[in-house]
Amino acid sequence: MFAIDSIDMTDPQAPARFLASLRDTGFAVLRAHPIDAALIRRLHDGWARFFADPAKHRWTRAPGSQSGYFPFRSENAKGVAVKDLKEFFHVYPDTALPPGVADDTREIYRQLSDLGTTLLGWIQEELPAGIRHRLSEPLPAMVAGSDRSLFRVLNYPPVGEDAEPGAVRAAAHEDINLITLLVAGSEPGLEARDTAGRWHAVPCDAGMIAVNGGDMLALATAGYLPATTHRVVNPMAGRNTPRQSMPIFIHPRPEVRLAPGRTAADYLAERLREIGLAD
Repeated sequence: MFAIDSIDMTDPQAPARFLASLRDTGFAVLRAHPIDAALIRRLHDGWARFFADPAKHRWTRAPGSQSGYFPFRSENAKGVAVKDLKEFFHVYPDTALPPGVADDTREIYRQLSDLGTTLLGWIQEELPAGIRHRLSEPLPAMVAGSDRSLFRVLNYPPVGEDAEPGAVRAAAHEDINLITLLVAGSEPGLEARDTAGRWHAVPCDAGMIAVNGGDMLALATAGYLPATTHRVVNPMAGRNTPRQSMPIFIHPRPEVRLAPGRTAADYLAERLREIGLAD
């Protein structure tokens, strides 16, 4: 049975339940978390205004940069030729930001990064000893001092009648990083795939945060914690409205060894080429 656990972070059993859900499904959903709800609402409103303004193109990333605005249909999933129906803005600690959202964006980056470190600590504590001993260093230490965690503000416009056949908001993929923390989207659409190939809606109501493991975590734990395939489906008839989503992808320092002969920097460069975001 594919059952993503919805976990109250104040529950004394939360760390164990969190690891069990990641182990079984690759996902967990958090309630009673420390991220400021008013901050989330302001960011949804502020970034919606940004994406609606043609001036957004002034913030287009420089050639070769992974920071800034990426126009509509910039990215494809690994192994998929058709570009996703989305636009997005990449935020790192040193990214220049539009004035109307700058302060709140830097604050949520800080809050989500801190929460990510807490959750990596939960994983570290709950992993079986044999898996812990495989790690080149404890998971929270892997991200200490890292400036590579990526906050991504996504906008999925209404799907037009002229959309390329087979195009979806986000094709099936796995995340690259250690863990992803996803502030609940403004509309439903996120689905995860079980080992039998069936798709399931990820239960993440307003105010909740969905967490999933990425390829780097799977690599570091020798597959004990899976990187579950997920996607964002196109809206149902009658609900063809924009969708916003704000994940942070928690990345280790570039030199961290994930597996023998594979550093985080090497793996990231490989995957960025696969999804069309690097040469």
